[in-house]
Amino acid sequence: MLIKGIPASPGIAIGTVMLFDSEEILVPRRPITEEQIPHEILRFEEALIQTRHQILAIQHRLADEMGQEHAEIFNAHLLVLEDQSLREEILTGLKGQRLNVEAIFNDVVVRHLRAFARTEDEYLRDRTADIEDVRKRVLRNLLGRQPAPLSQMQEPVVVVAHDLAPSETALMHKQHVLALVMDIGGRTGHTAIMAKSLEIPAVVGTQSATKRIKKGDRVVVDGVRGEVVVDPDAATIQRYEVEQRRLQEINRKLLQLKSLPAQTLDGRRVILSANIELPDEIPSVIAHGAEGIGLYRTEFFYLNRADLPSEEVQFQAYKSVAERMKPHSVIVRTVDLGGDKFLSHLNLPSEMNPFMGWRAIRFSLARPDIFRIQLRAILRASAFGNLKLMFPMISGVDELRRAREILQEVKVELLRERHPFSTDMEVGAMIEVPSAALTCDLLADQVKFFSIGTNDLIQYALAVDRVNEKIAYLYEPTHPAVIRLIKQIIDAGHAAGIWVGMCGEMAGEPALALLLLGLGLDEFSTSPGQLPIIKKVIRTVEHRAAQAIAQQALTLHTGKEVEEFLAAHLRQLVPELAE
Repeated sequence: MLIKGIPASPGIAIGTVMLFDSEEILVPRRPITEEQIPHEILRFEEALIQTRHQILAIQHRLADEMGQEHAEIFNAHLLVLEDQSLREEILTGLKGQRLNVEAIFNDVVVRHLRAFARTEDEYLRDRTADIEDVRKRVLRNLLGRQPAPLSQMQEPVVVVAHDLAPSETALMHKQHVLALVMDIGGRTGHTAIMAKSLEIPAVVGTQSATKRIKKGDRVVVDGVRGEVVVDPDAATIQRYEVEQRRLQEINRKLLQLKSLPAQTLDGRRVILSANIELPDEIPSVIAHGAEGIGLYRTEFFYLNRADLPSEEVQFQAYKSVAERMKPHSVIVRTVDLGGDKFLSHLNLPSEMNPFMGWRAIRFSLARPDIFRIQLRAILRASAFGNLKLMFPMISGVDELRRAREILQEVKVELLRERHPFSTDMEVGAMIEVPSAALTCDLLADQVKFFSIGTNDLIQYALAVDRVNEKIAYLYEPTHPAVIRLIKQIIDAGHAAGIWVGMCGEMAGEPALALLLLGLGLDEFSTSPGQLPIIKKVIRTVEHRAAQAIAQQALTLHTGKEVEEFLAAHLRQLVPELAE
């Protein structure tokens, strides 16, 4: 039986299922007298204190094992416990309904959960897991129950669950969890984030895994393709074991290239950088031989908290990354909120088409108070390493000029306050909007570099919503229009004397690396795990051969033709990567 889902964390695992039931707690309902109300209030306060201590203990463990950023995921749990309006509702319920505190607490929280589930605000919907986690913890403490024994597993298993709360995931030990399979969730949920950090393969969004898989079943979890094979026969297991060994051997050989330059056979040198979201990813960046960070996404500071991050919090994070990567460069992208990343506590209006709405640089220019704080933090951190700054979703010269004006004003402030910073920090623009691609010759004299954001450039150029599964087949990185736009951007950048990089997913595809190398791309920035593969491709080909491949690709009429053409050349040059 094959179950399909969303690939949330890469890798292949084969093992026995532990069906994790996070158990719906049966809540007793019993009448109380007025004299018993103070006792029920006292029980409730003690349960809140106990729950707070439990969550703080998890936070401390996570901070030690995975870094402070992951630990801060649980700030939302603590805020729920400290919510005064929630306490007042429960006290009012106790006095008005005269029921035990477990029943009142459960009724109030379930009512809020239902309201959150109906909202169109994605951030609020995503927070239901945090609230549900707190609900169960408080109820267990009120009822004197122990939590489910995820932390007490003795043998390696594949955990299959409807959902996992962040605290439940945090209790797991990597050596005892081979993989995660969940009915619900997405690539950016808390569980997916932790699974990636723990390097545990994960498939989420299967919808029915817990109904179709039984405890003790043997399964294969393919976190690359987003598939789960239930009760595989011997031939299937053997096939996946062969695939595991093949991938391990390829990775072992590729990592031997770590200290070698990304240079073609005839001497063309390019830079291979990594995309990151968290400072915790730096060890992986270094281990895979990155020559810098080509995209430091900063949205994480804003998304997993109930308030705005302070200048000092951001400064310390940027400073840490700059120091650890020195002398290599780190390109910090200013916050790209909007689209699929919302801040509910700012009361942002819902939009019909958020990916083309009030997001990224548009949001920053409209909220200079938030923008200035981030720019101050980035500039201050630039004194501690080789930081560069990049503005996202630039659509024309006017936006770029306005962003640079605010940056200059912030520089003047810091000089007046005697804060040190790098006065020659390079400033660049992400080219991900067709209008920017078509006028990049006008933008080039405003910046020191371009970074092509292909994820959005493709969806905007082809009018294809990249998260809509009904039209996923139309999302073609090899579409002739996309290739021509990329060529135009690179040519305009070089004509103006600036370098051009790429931080979209295209930069991590081996066959497309041949094309991009031939088009003249100067920097490839992708996930750390893909860097050795791209380096292998670059070191196996002559630049003039890649240029010929690119020129021929530009003459083809369809994306499918380009894809097949590049795949054929990859098979010829690096057959082990084309399998």
